[in-house]
Amino acid sequence: MSIDQIERETLIAAPIERVWALVAEPGFWASDEANRSGATAKEGESTVARHSQHGDFPVSVEKVDPPHYVAYRWLSAFPGETPREDNTTLVEFTLTEEGDKTRLRVVESGFAQLPTPEDNRQNIIKDHTSGWSSCIDELKARAE
Repeated sequence: MSIDQIERETLIAAPIERVWALVAEPGFWASDEANRSGATAKEGESTVARHSQHGDFPVSVEKVDPPHYVAYRWLSAFPGETPREDNTTLVEFTLTEEGDKTRLRVVESGFAQLPTPEDNRQNIIKDHTSGWSSCIDELKARAE
């Protein structure tokens, strides 16, 4: 049985505006340092997150509610394909103020509907699970 989502949460010792500026950059989690765009998410826009080692990942901005919520759809598992709802996952970032800190919650969902054999789906989930742990640690360090 396949899981359908990955959830991560952390408390960041930084104001919500600083954390928002980081999560509101479309595809920041899939781009390496040299390819970060510095752009700000605009609902309905699409971009390509570039990583020198892992390739290019189409990203579309689904919903933006600054500075508390942003959702993206990204194509990570099917290089060269056109992004569609059935071959992408949804990544949601929710920010909540806790005093002078910010709680960040990340949920990536939609793995169960990806058109791929179950063993590949499990590999994708495994890769993304470890990827989100690294990404959250890096984002926290940048914000703090």
